[in-house]
Amino acid sequence: MDNNFIHSQDGYTREISREFFRNVYSYMFGALGISGLIAYTCGTPEFFAKYFINAAGTGISPIMWVVVFAPVVLGLVIQWAYDRLSMGLLLGLFIAYSALMGLSLSTIFLVYNLSAIAMTFFVSAGAFAGMAVLGYTTKTDLTKFGSLLYMVFIGMFIAGIVNIFLGNSMLDFIISVLGVFVFTGLTAYHMQQLKGLSENAGISELQRSKLALIGGLQLYILFVNLFLSLLRILGSRD
Repeated sequence: MDNNFIHSQDGYTREISREFFRNVYSYMFGALGISGLIAYTCGTPEFFAKYFINAAGTGISPIMWVVVFAPVVLGLVIQWAYDRLSMGLLLGLFIAYSALMGLSLSTIFLVYNLSAIAMTFFVSAGAFAGMAVLGYTTKTDLTKFGSLLYMVFIGMFIAGIVNIFLGNSMLDFIISVLGVFVFTGLTAYHMQQLKGLSENAGISELQRSKLALIGGLQLYILFVNLFLSLLRILGSRD
């Protein structure tokens, strides 16, 4: 086979891969921007008292429960049904997910001081970037590693739901420490998976666009959860 043709194909594949990752990170950073802006704007005692506390002032309002659990449902719908949804609808759900996550994250401004949030954000960004590079460059197959981490994550998720009602600080600390390892590890795993997708020239343009959005969503979720895990460990409370 002609060497020029091979080099041309390699160059085309690399360009497709670069465009795919540009889109992935555009979605990820776009979601972080939407969530961050909403979280900062709504993270006030007045907003929390008006919308997240029930009328009697004795507990959490139904709106708060929707804000907490609706992103879980939306995230599952986007990832499981993306093939049957139009790109426009996927993008709309993605934006709605980012906005709801912003409302949910607004509560951290009531608990932690701004300097702790900012410091933890940069620590999270550094850890995330390091594991992303590792996942992209490693030759080791991380499939089994990723499956194991997802099993641990499911256990953490169930324990976290239970601890909402128990309020056990030690259990919360253990979940947070586990979360740092799980979410950094899953970042490497997903980057390796995304690299494989980016180099698959057999995927249609529409499918590639949808998968870039899914990839951006997955990386966004991992970053936010890593950030929250580290914030619970490192953050200074107001």
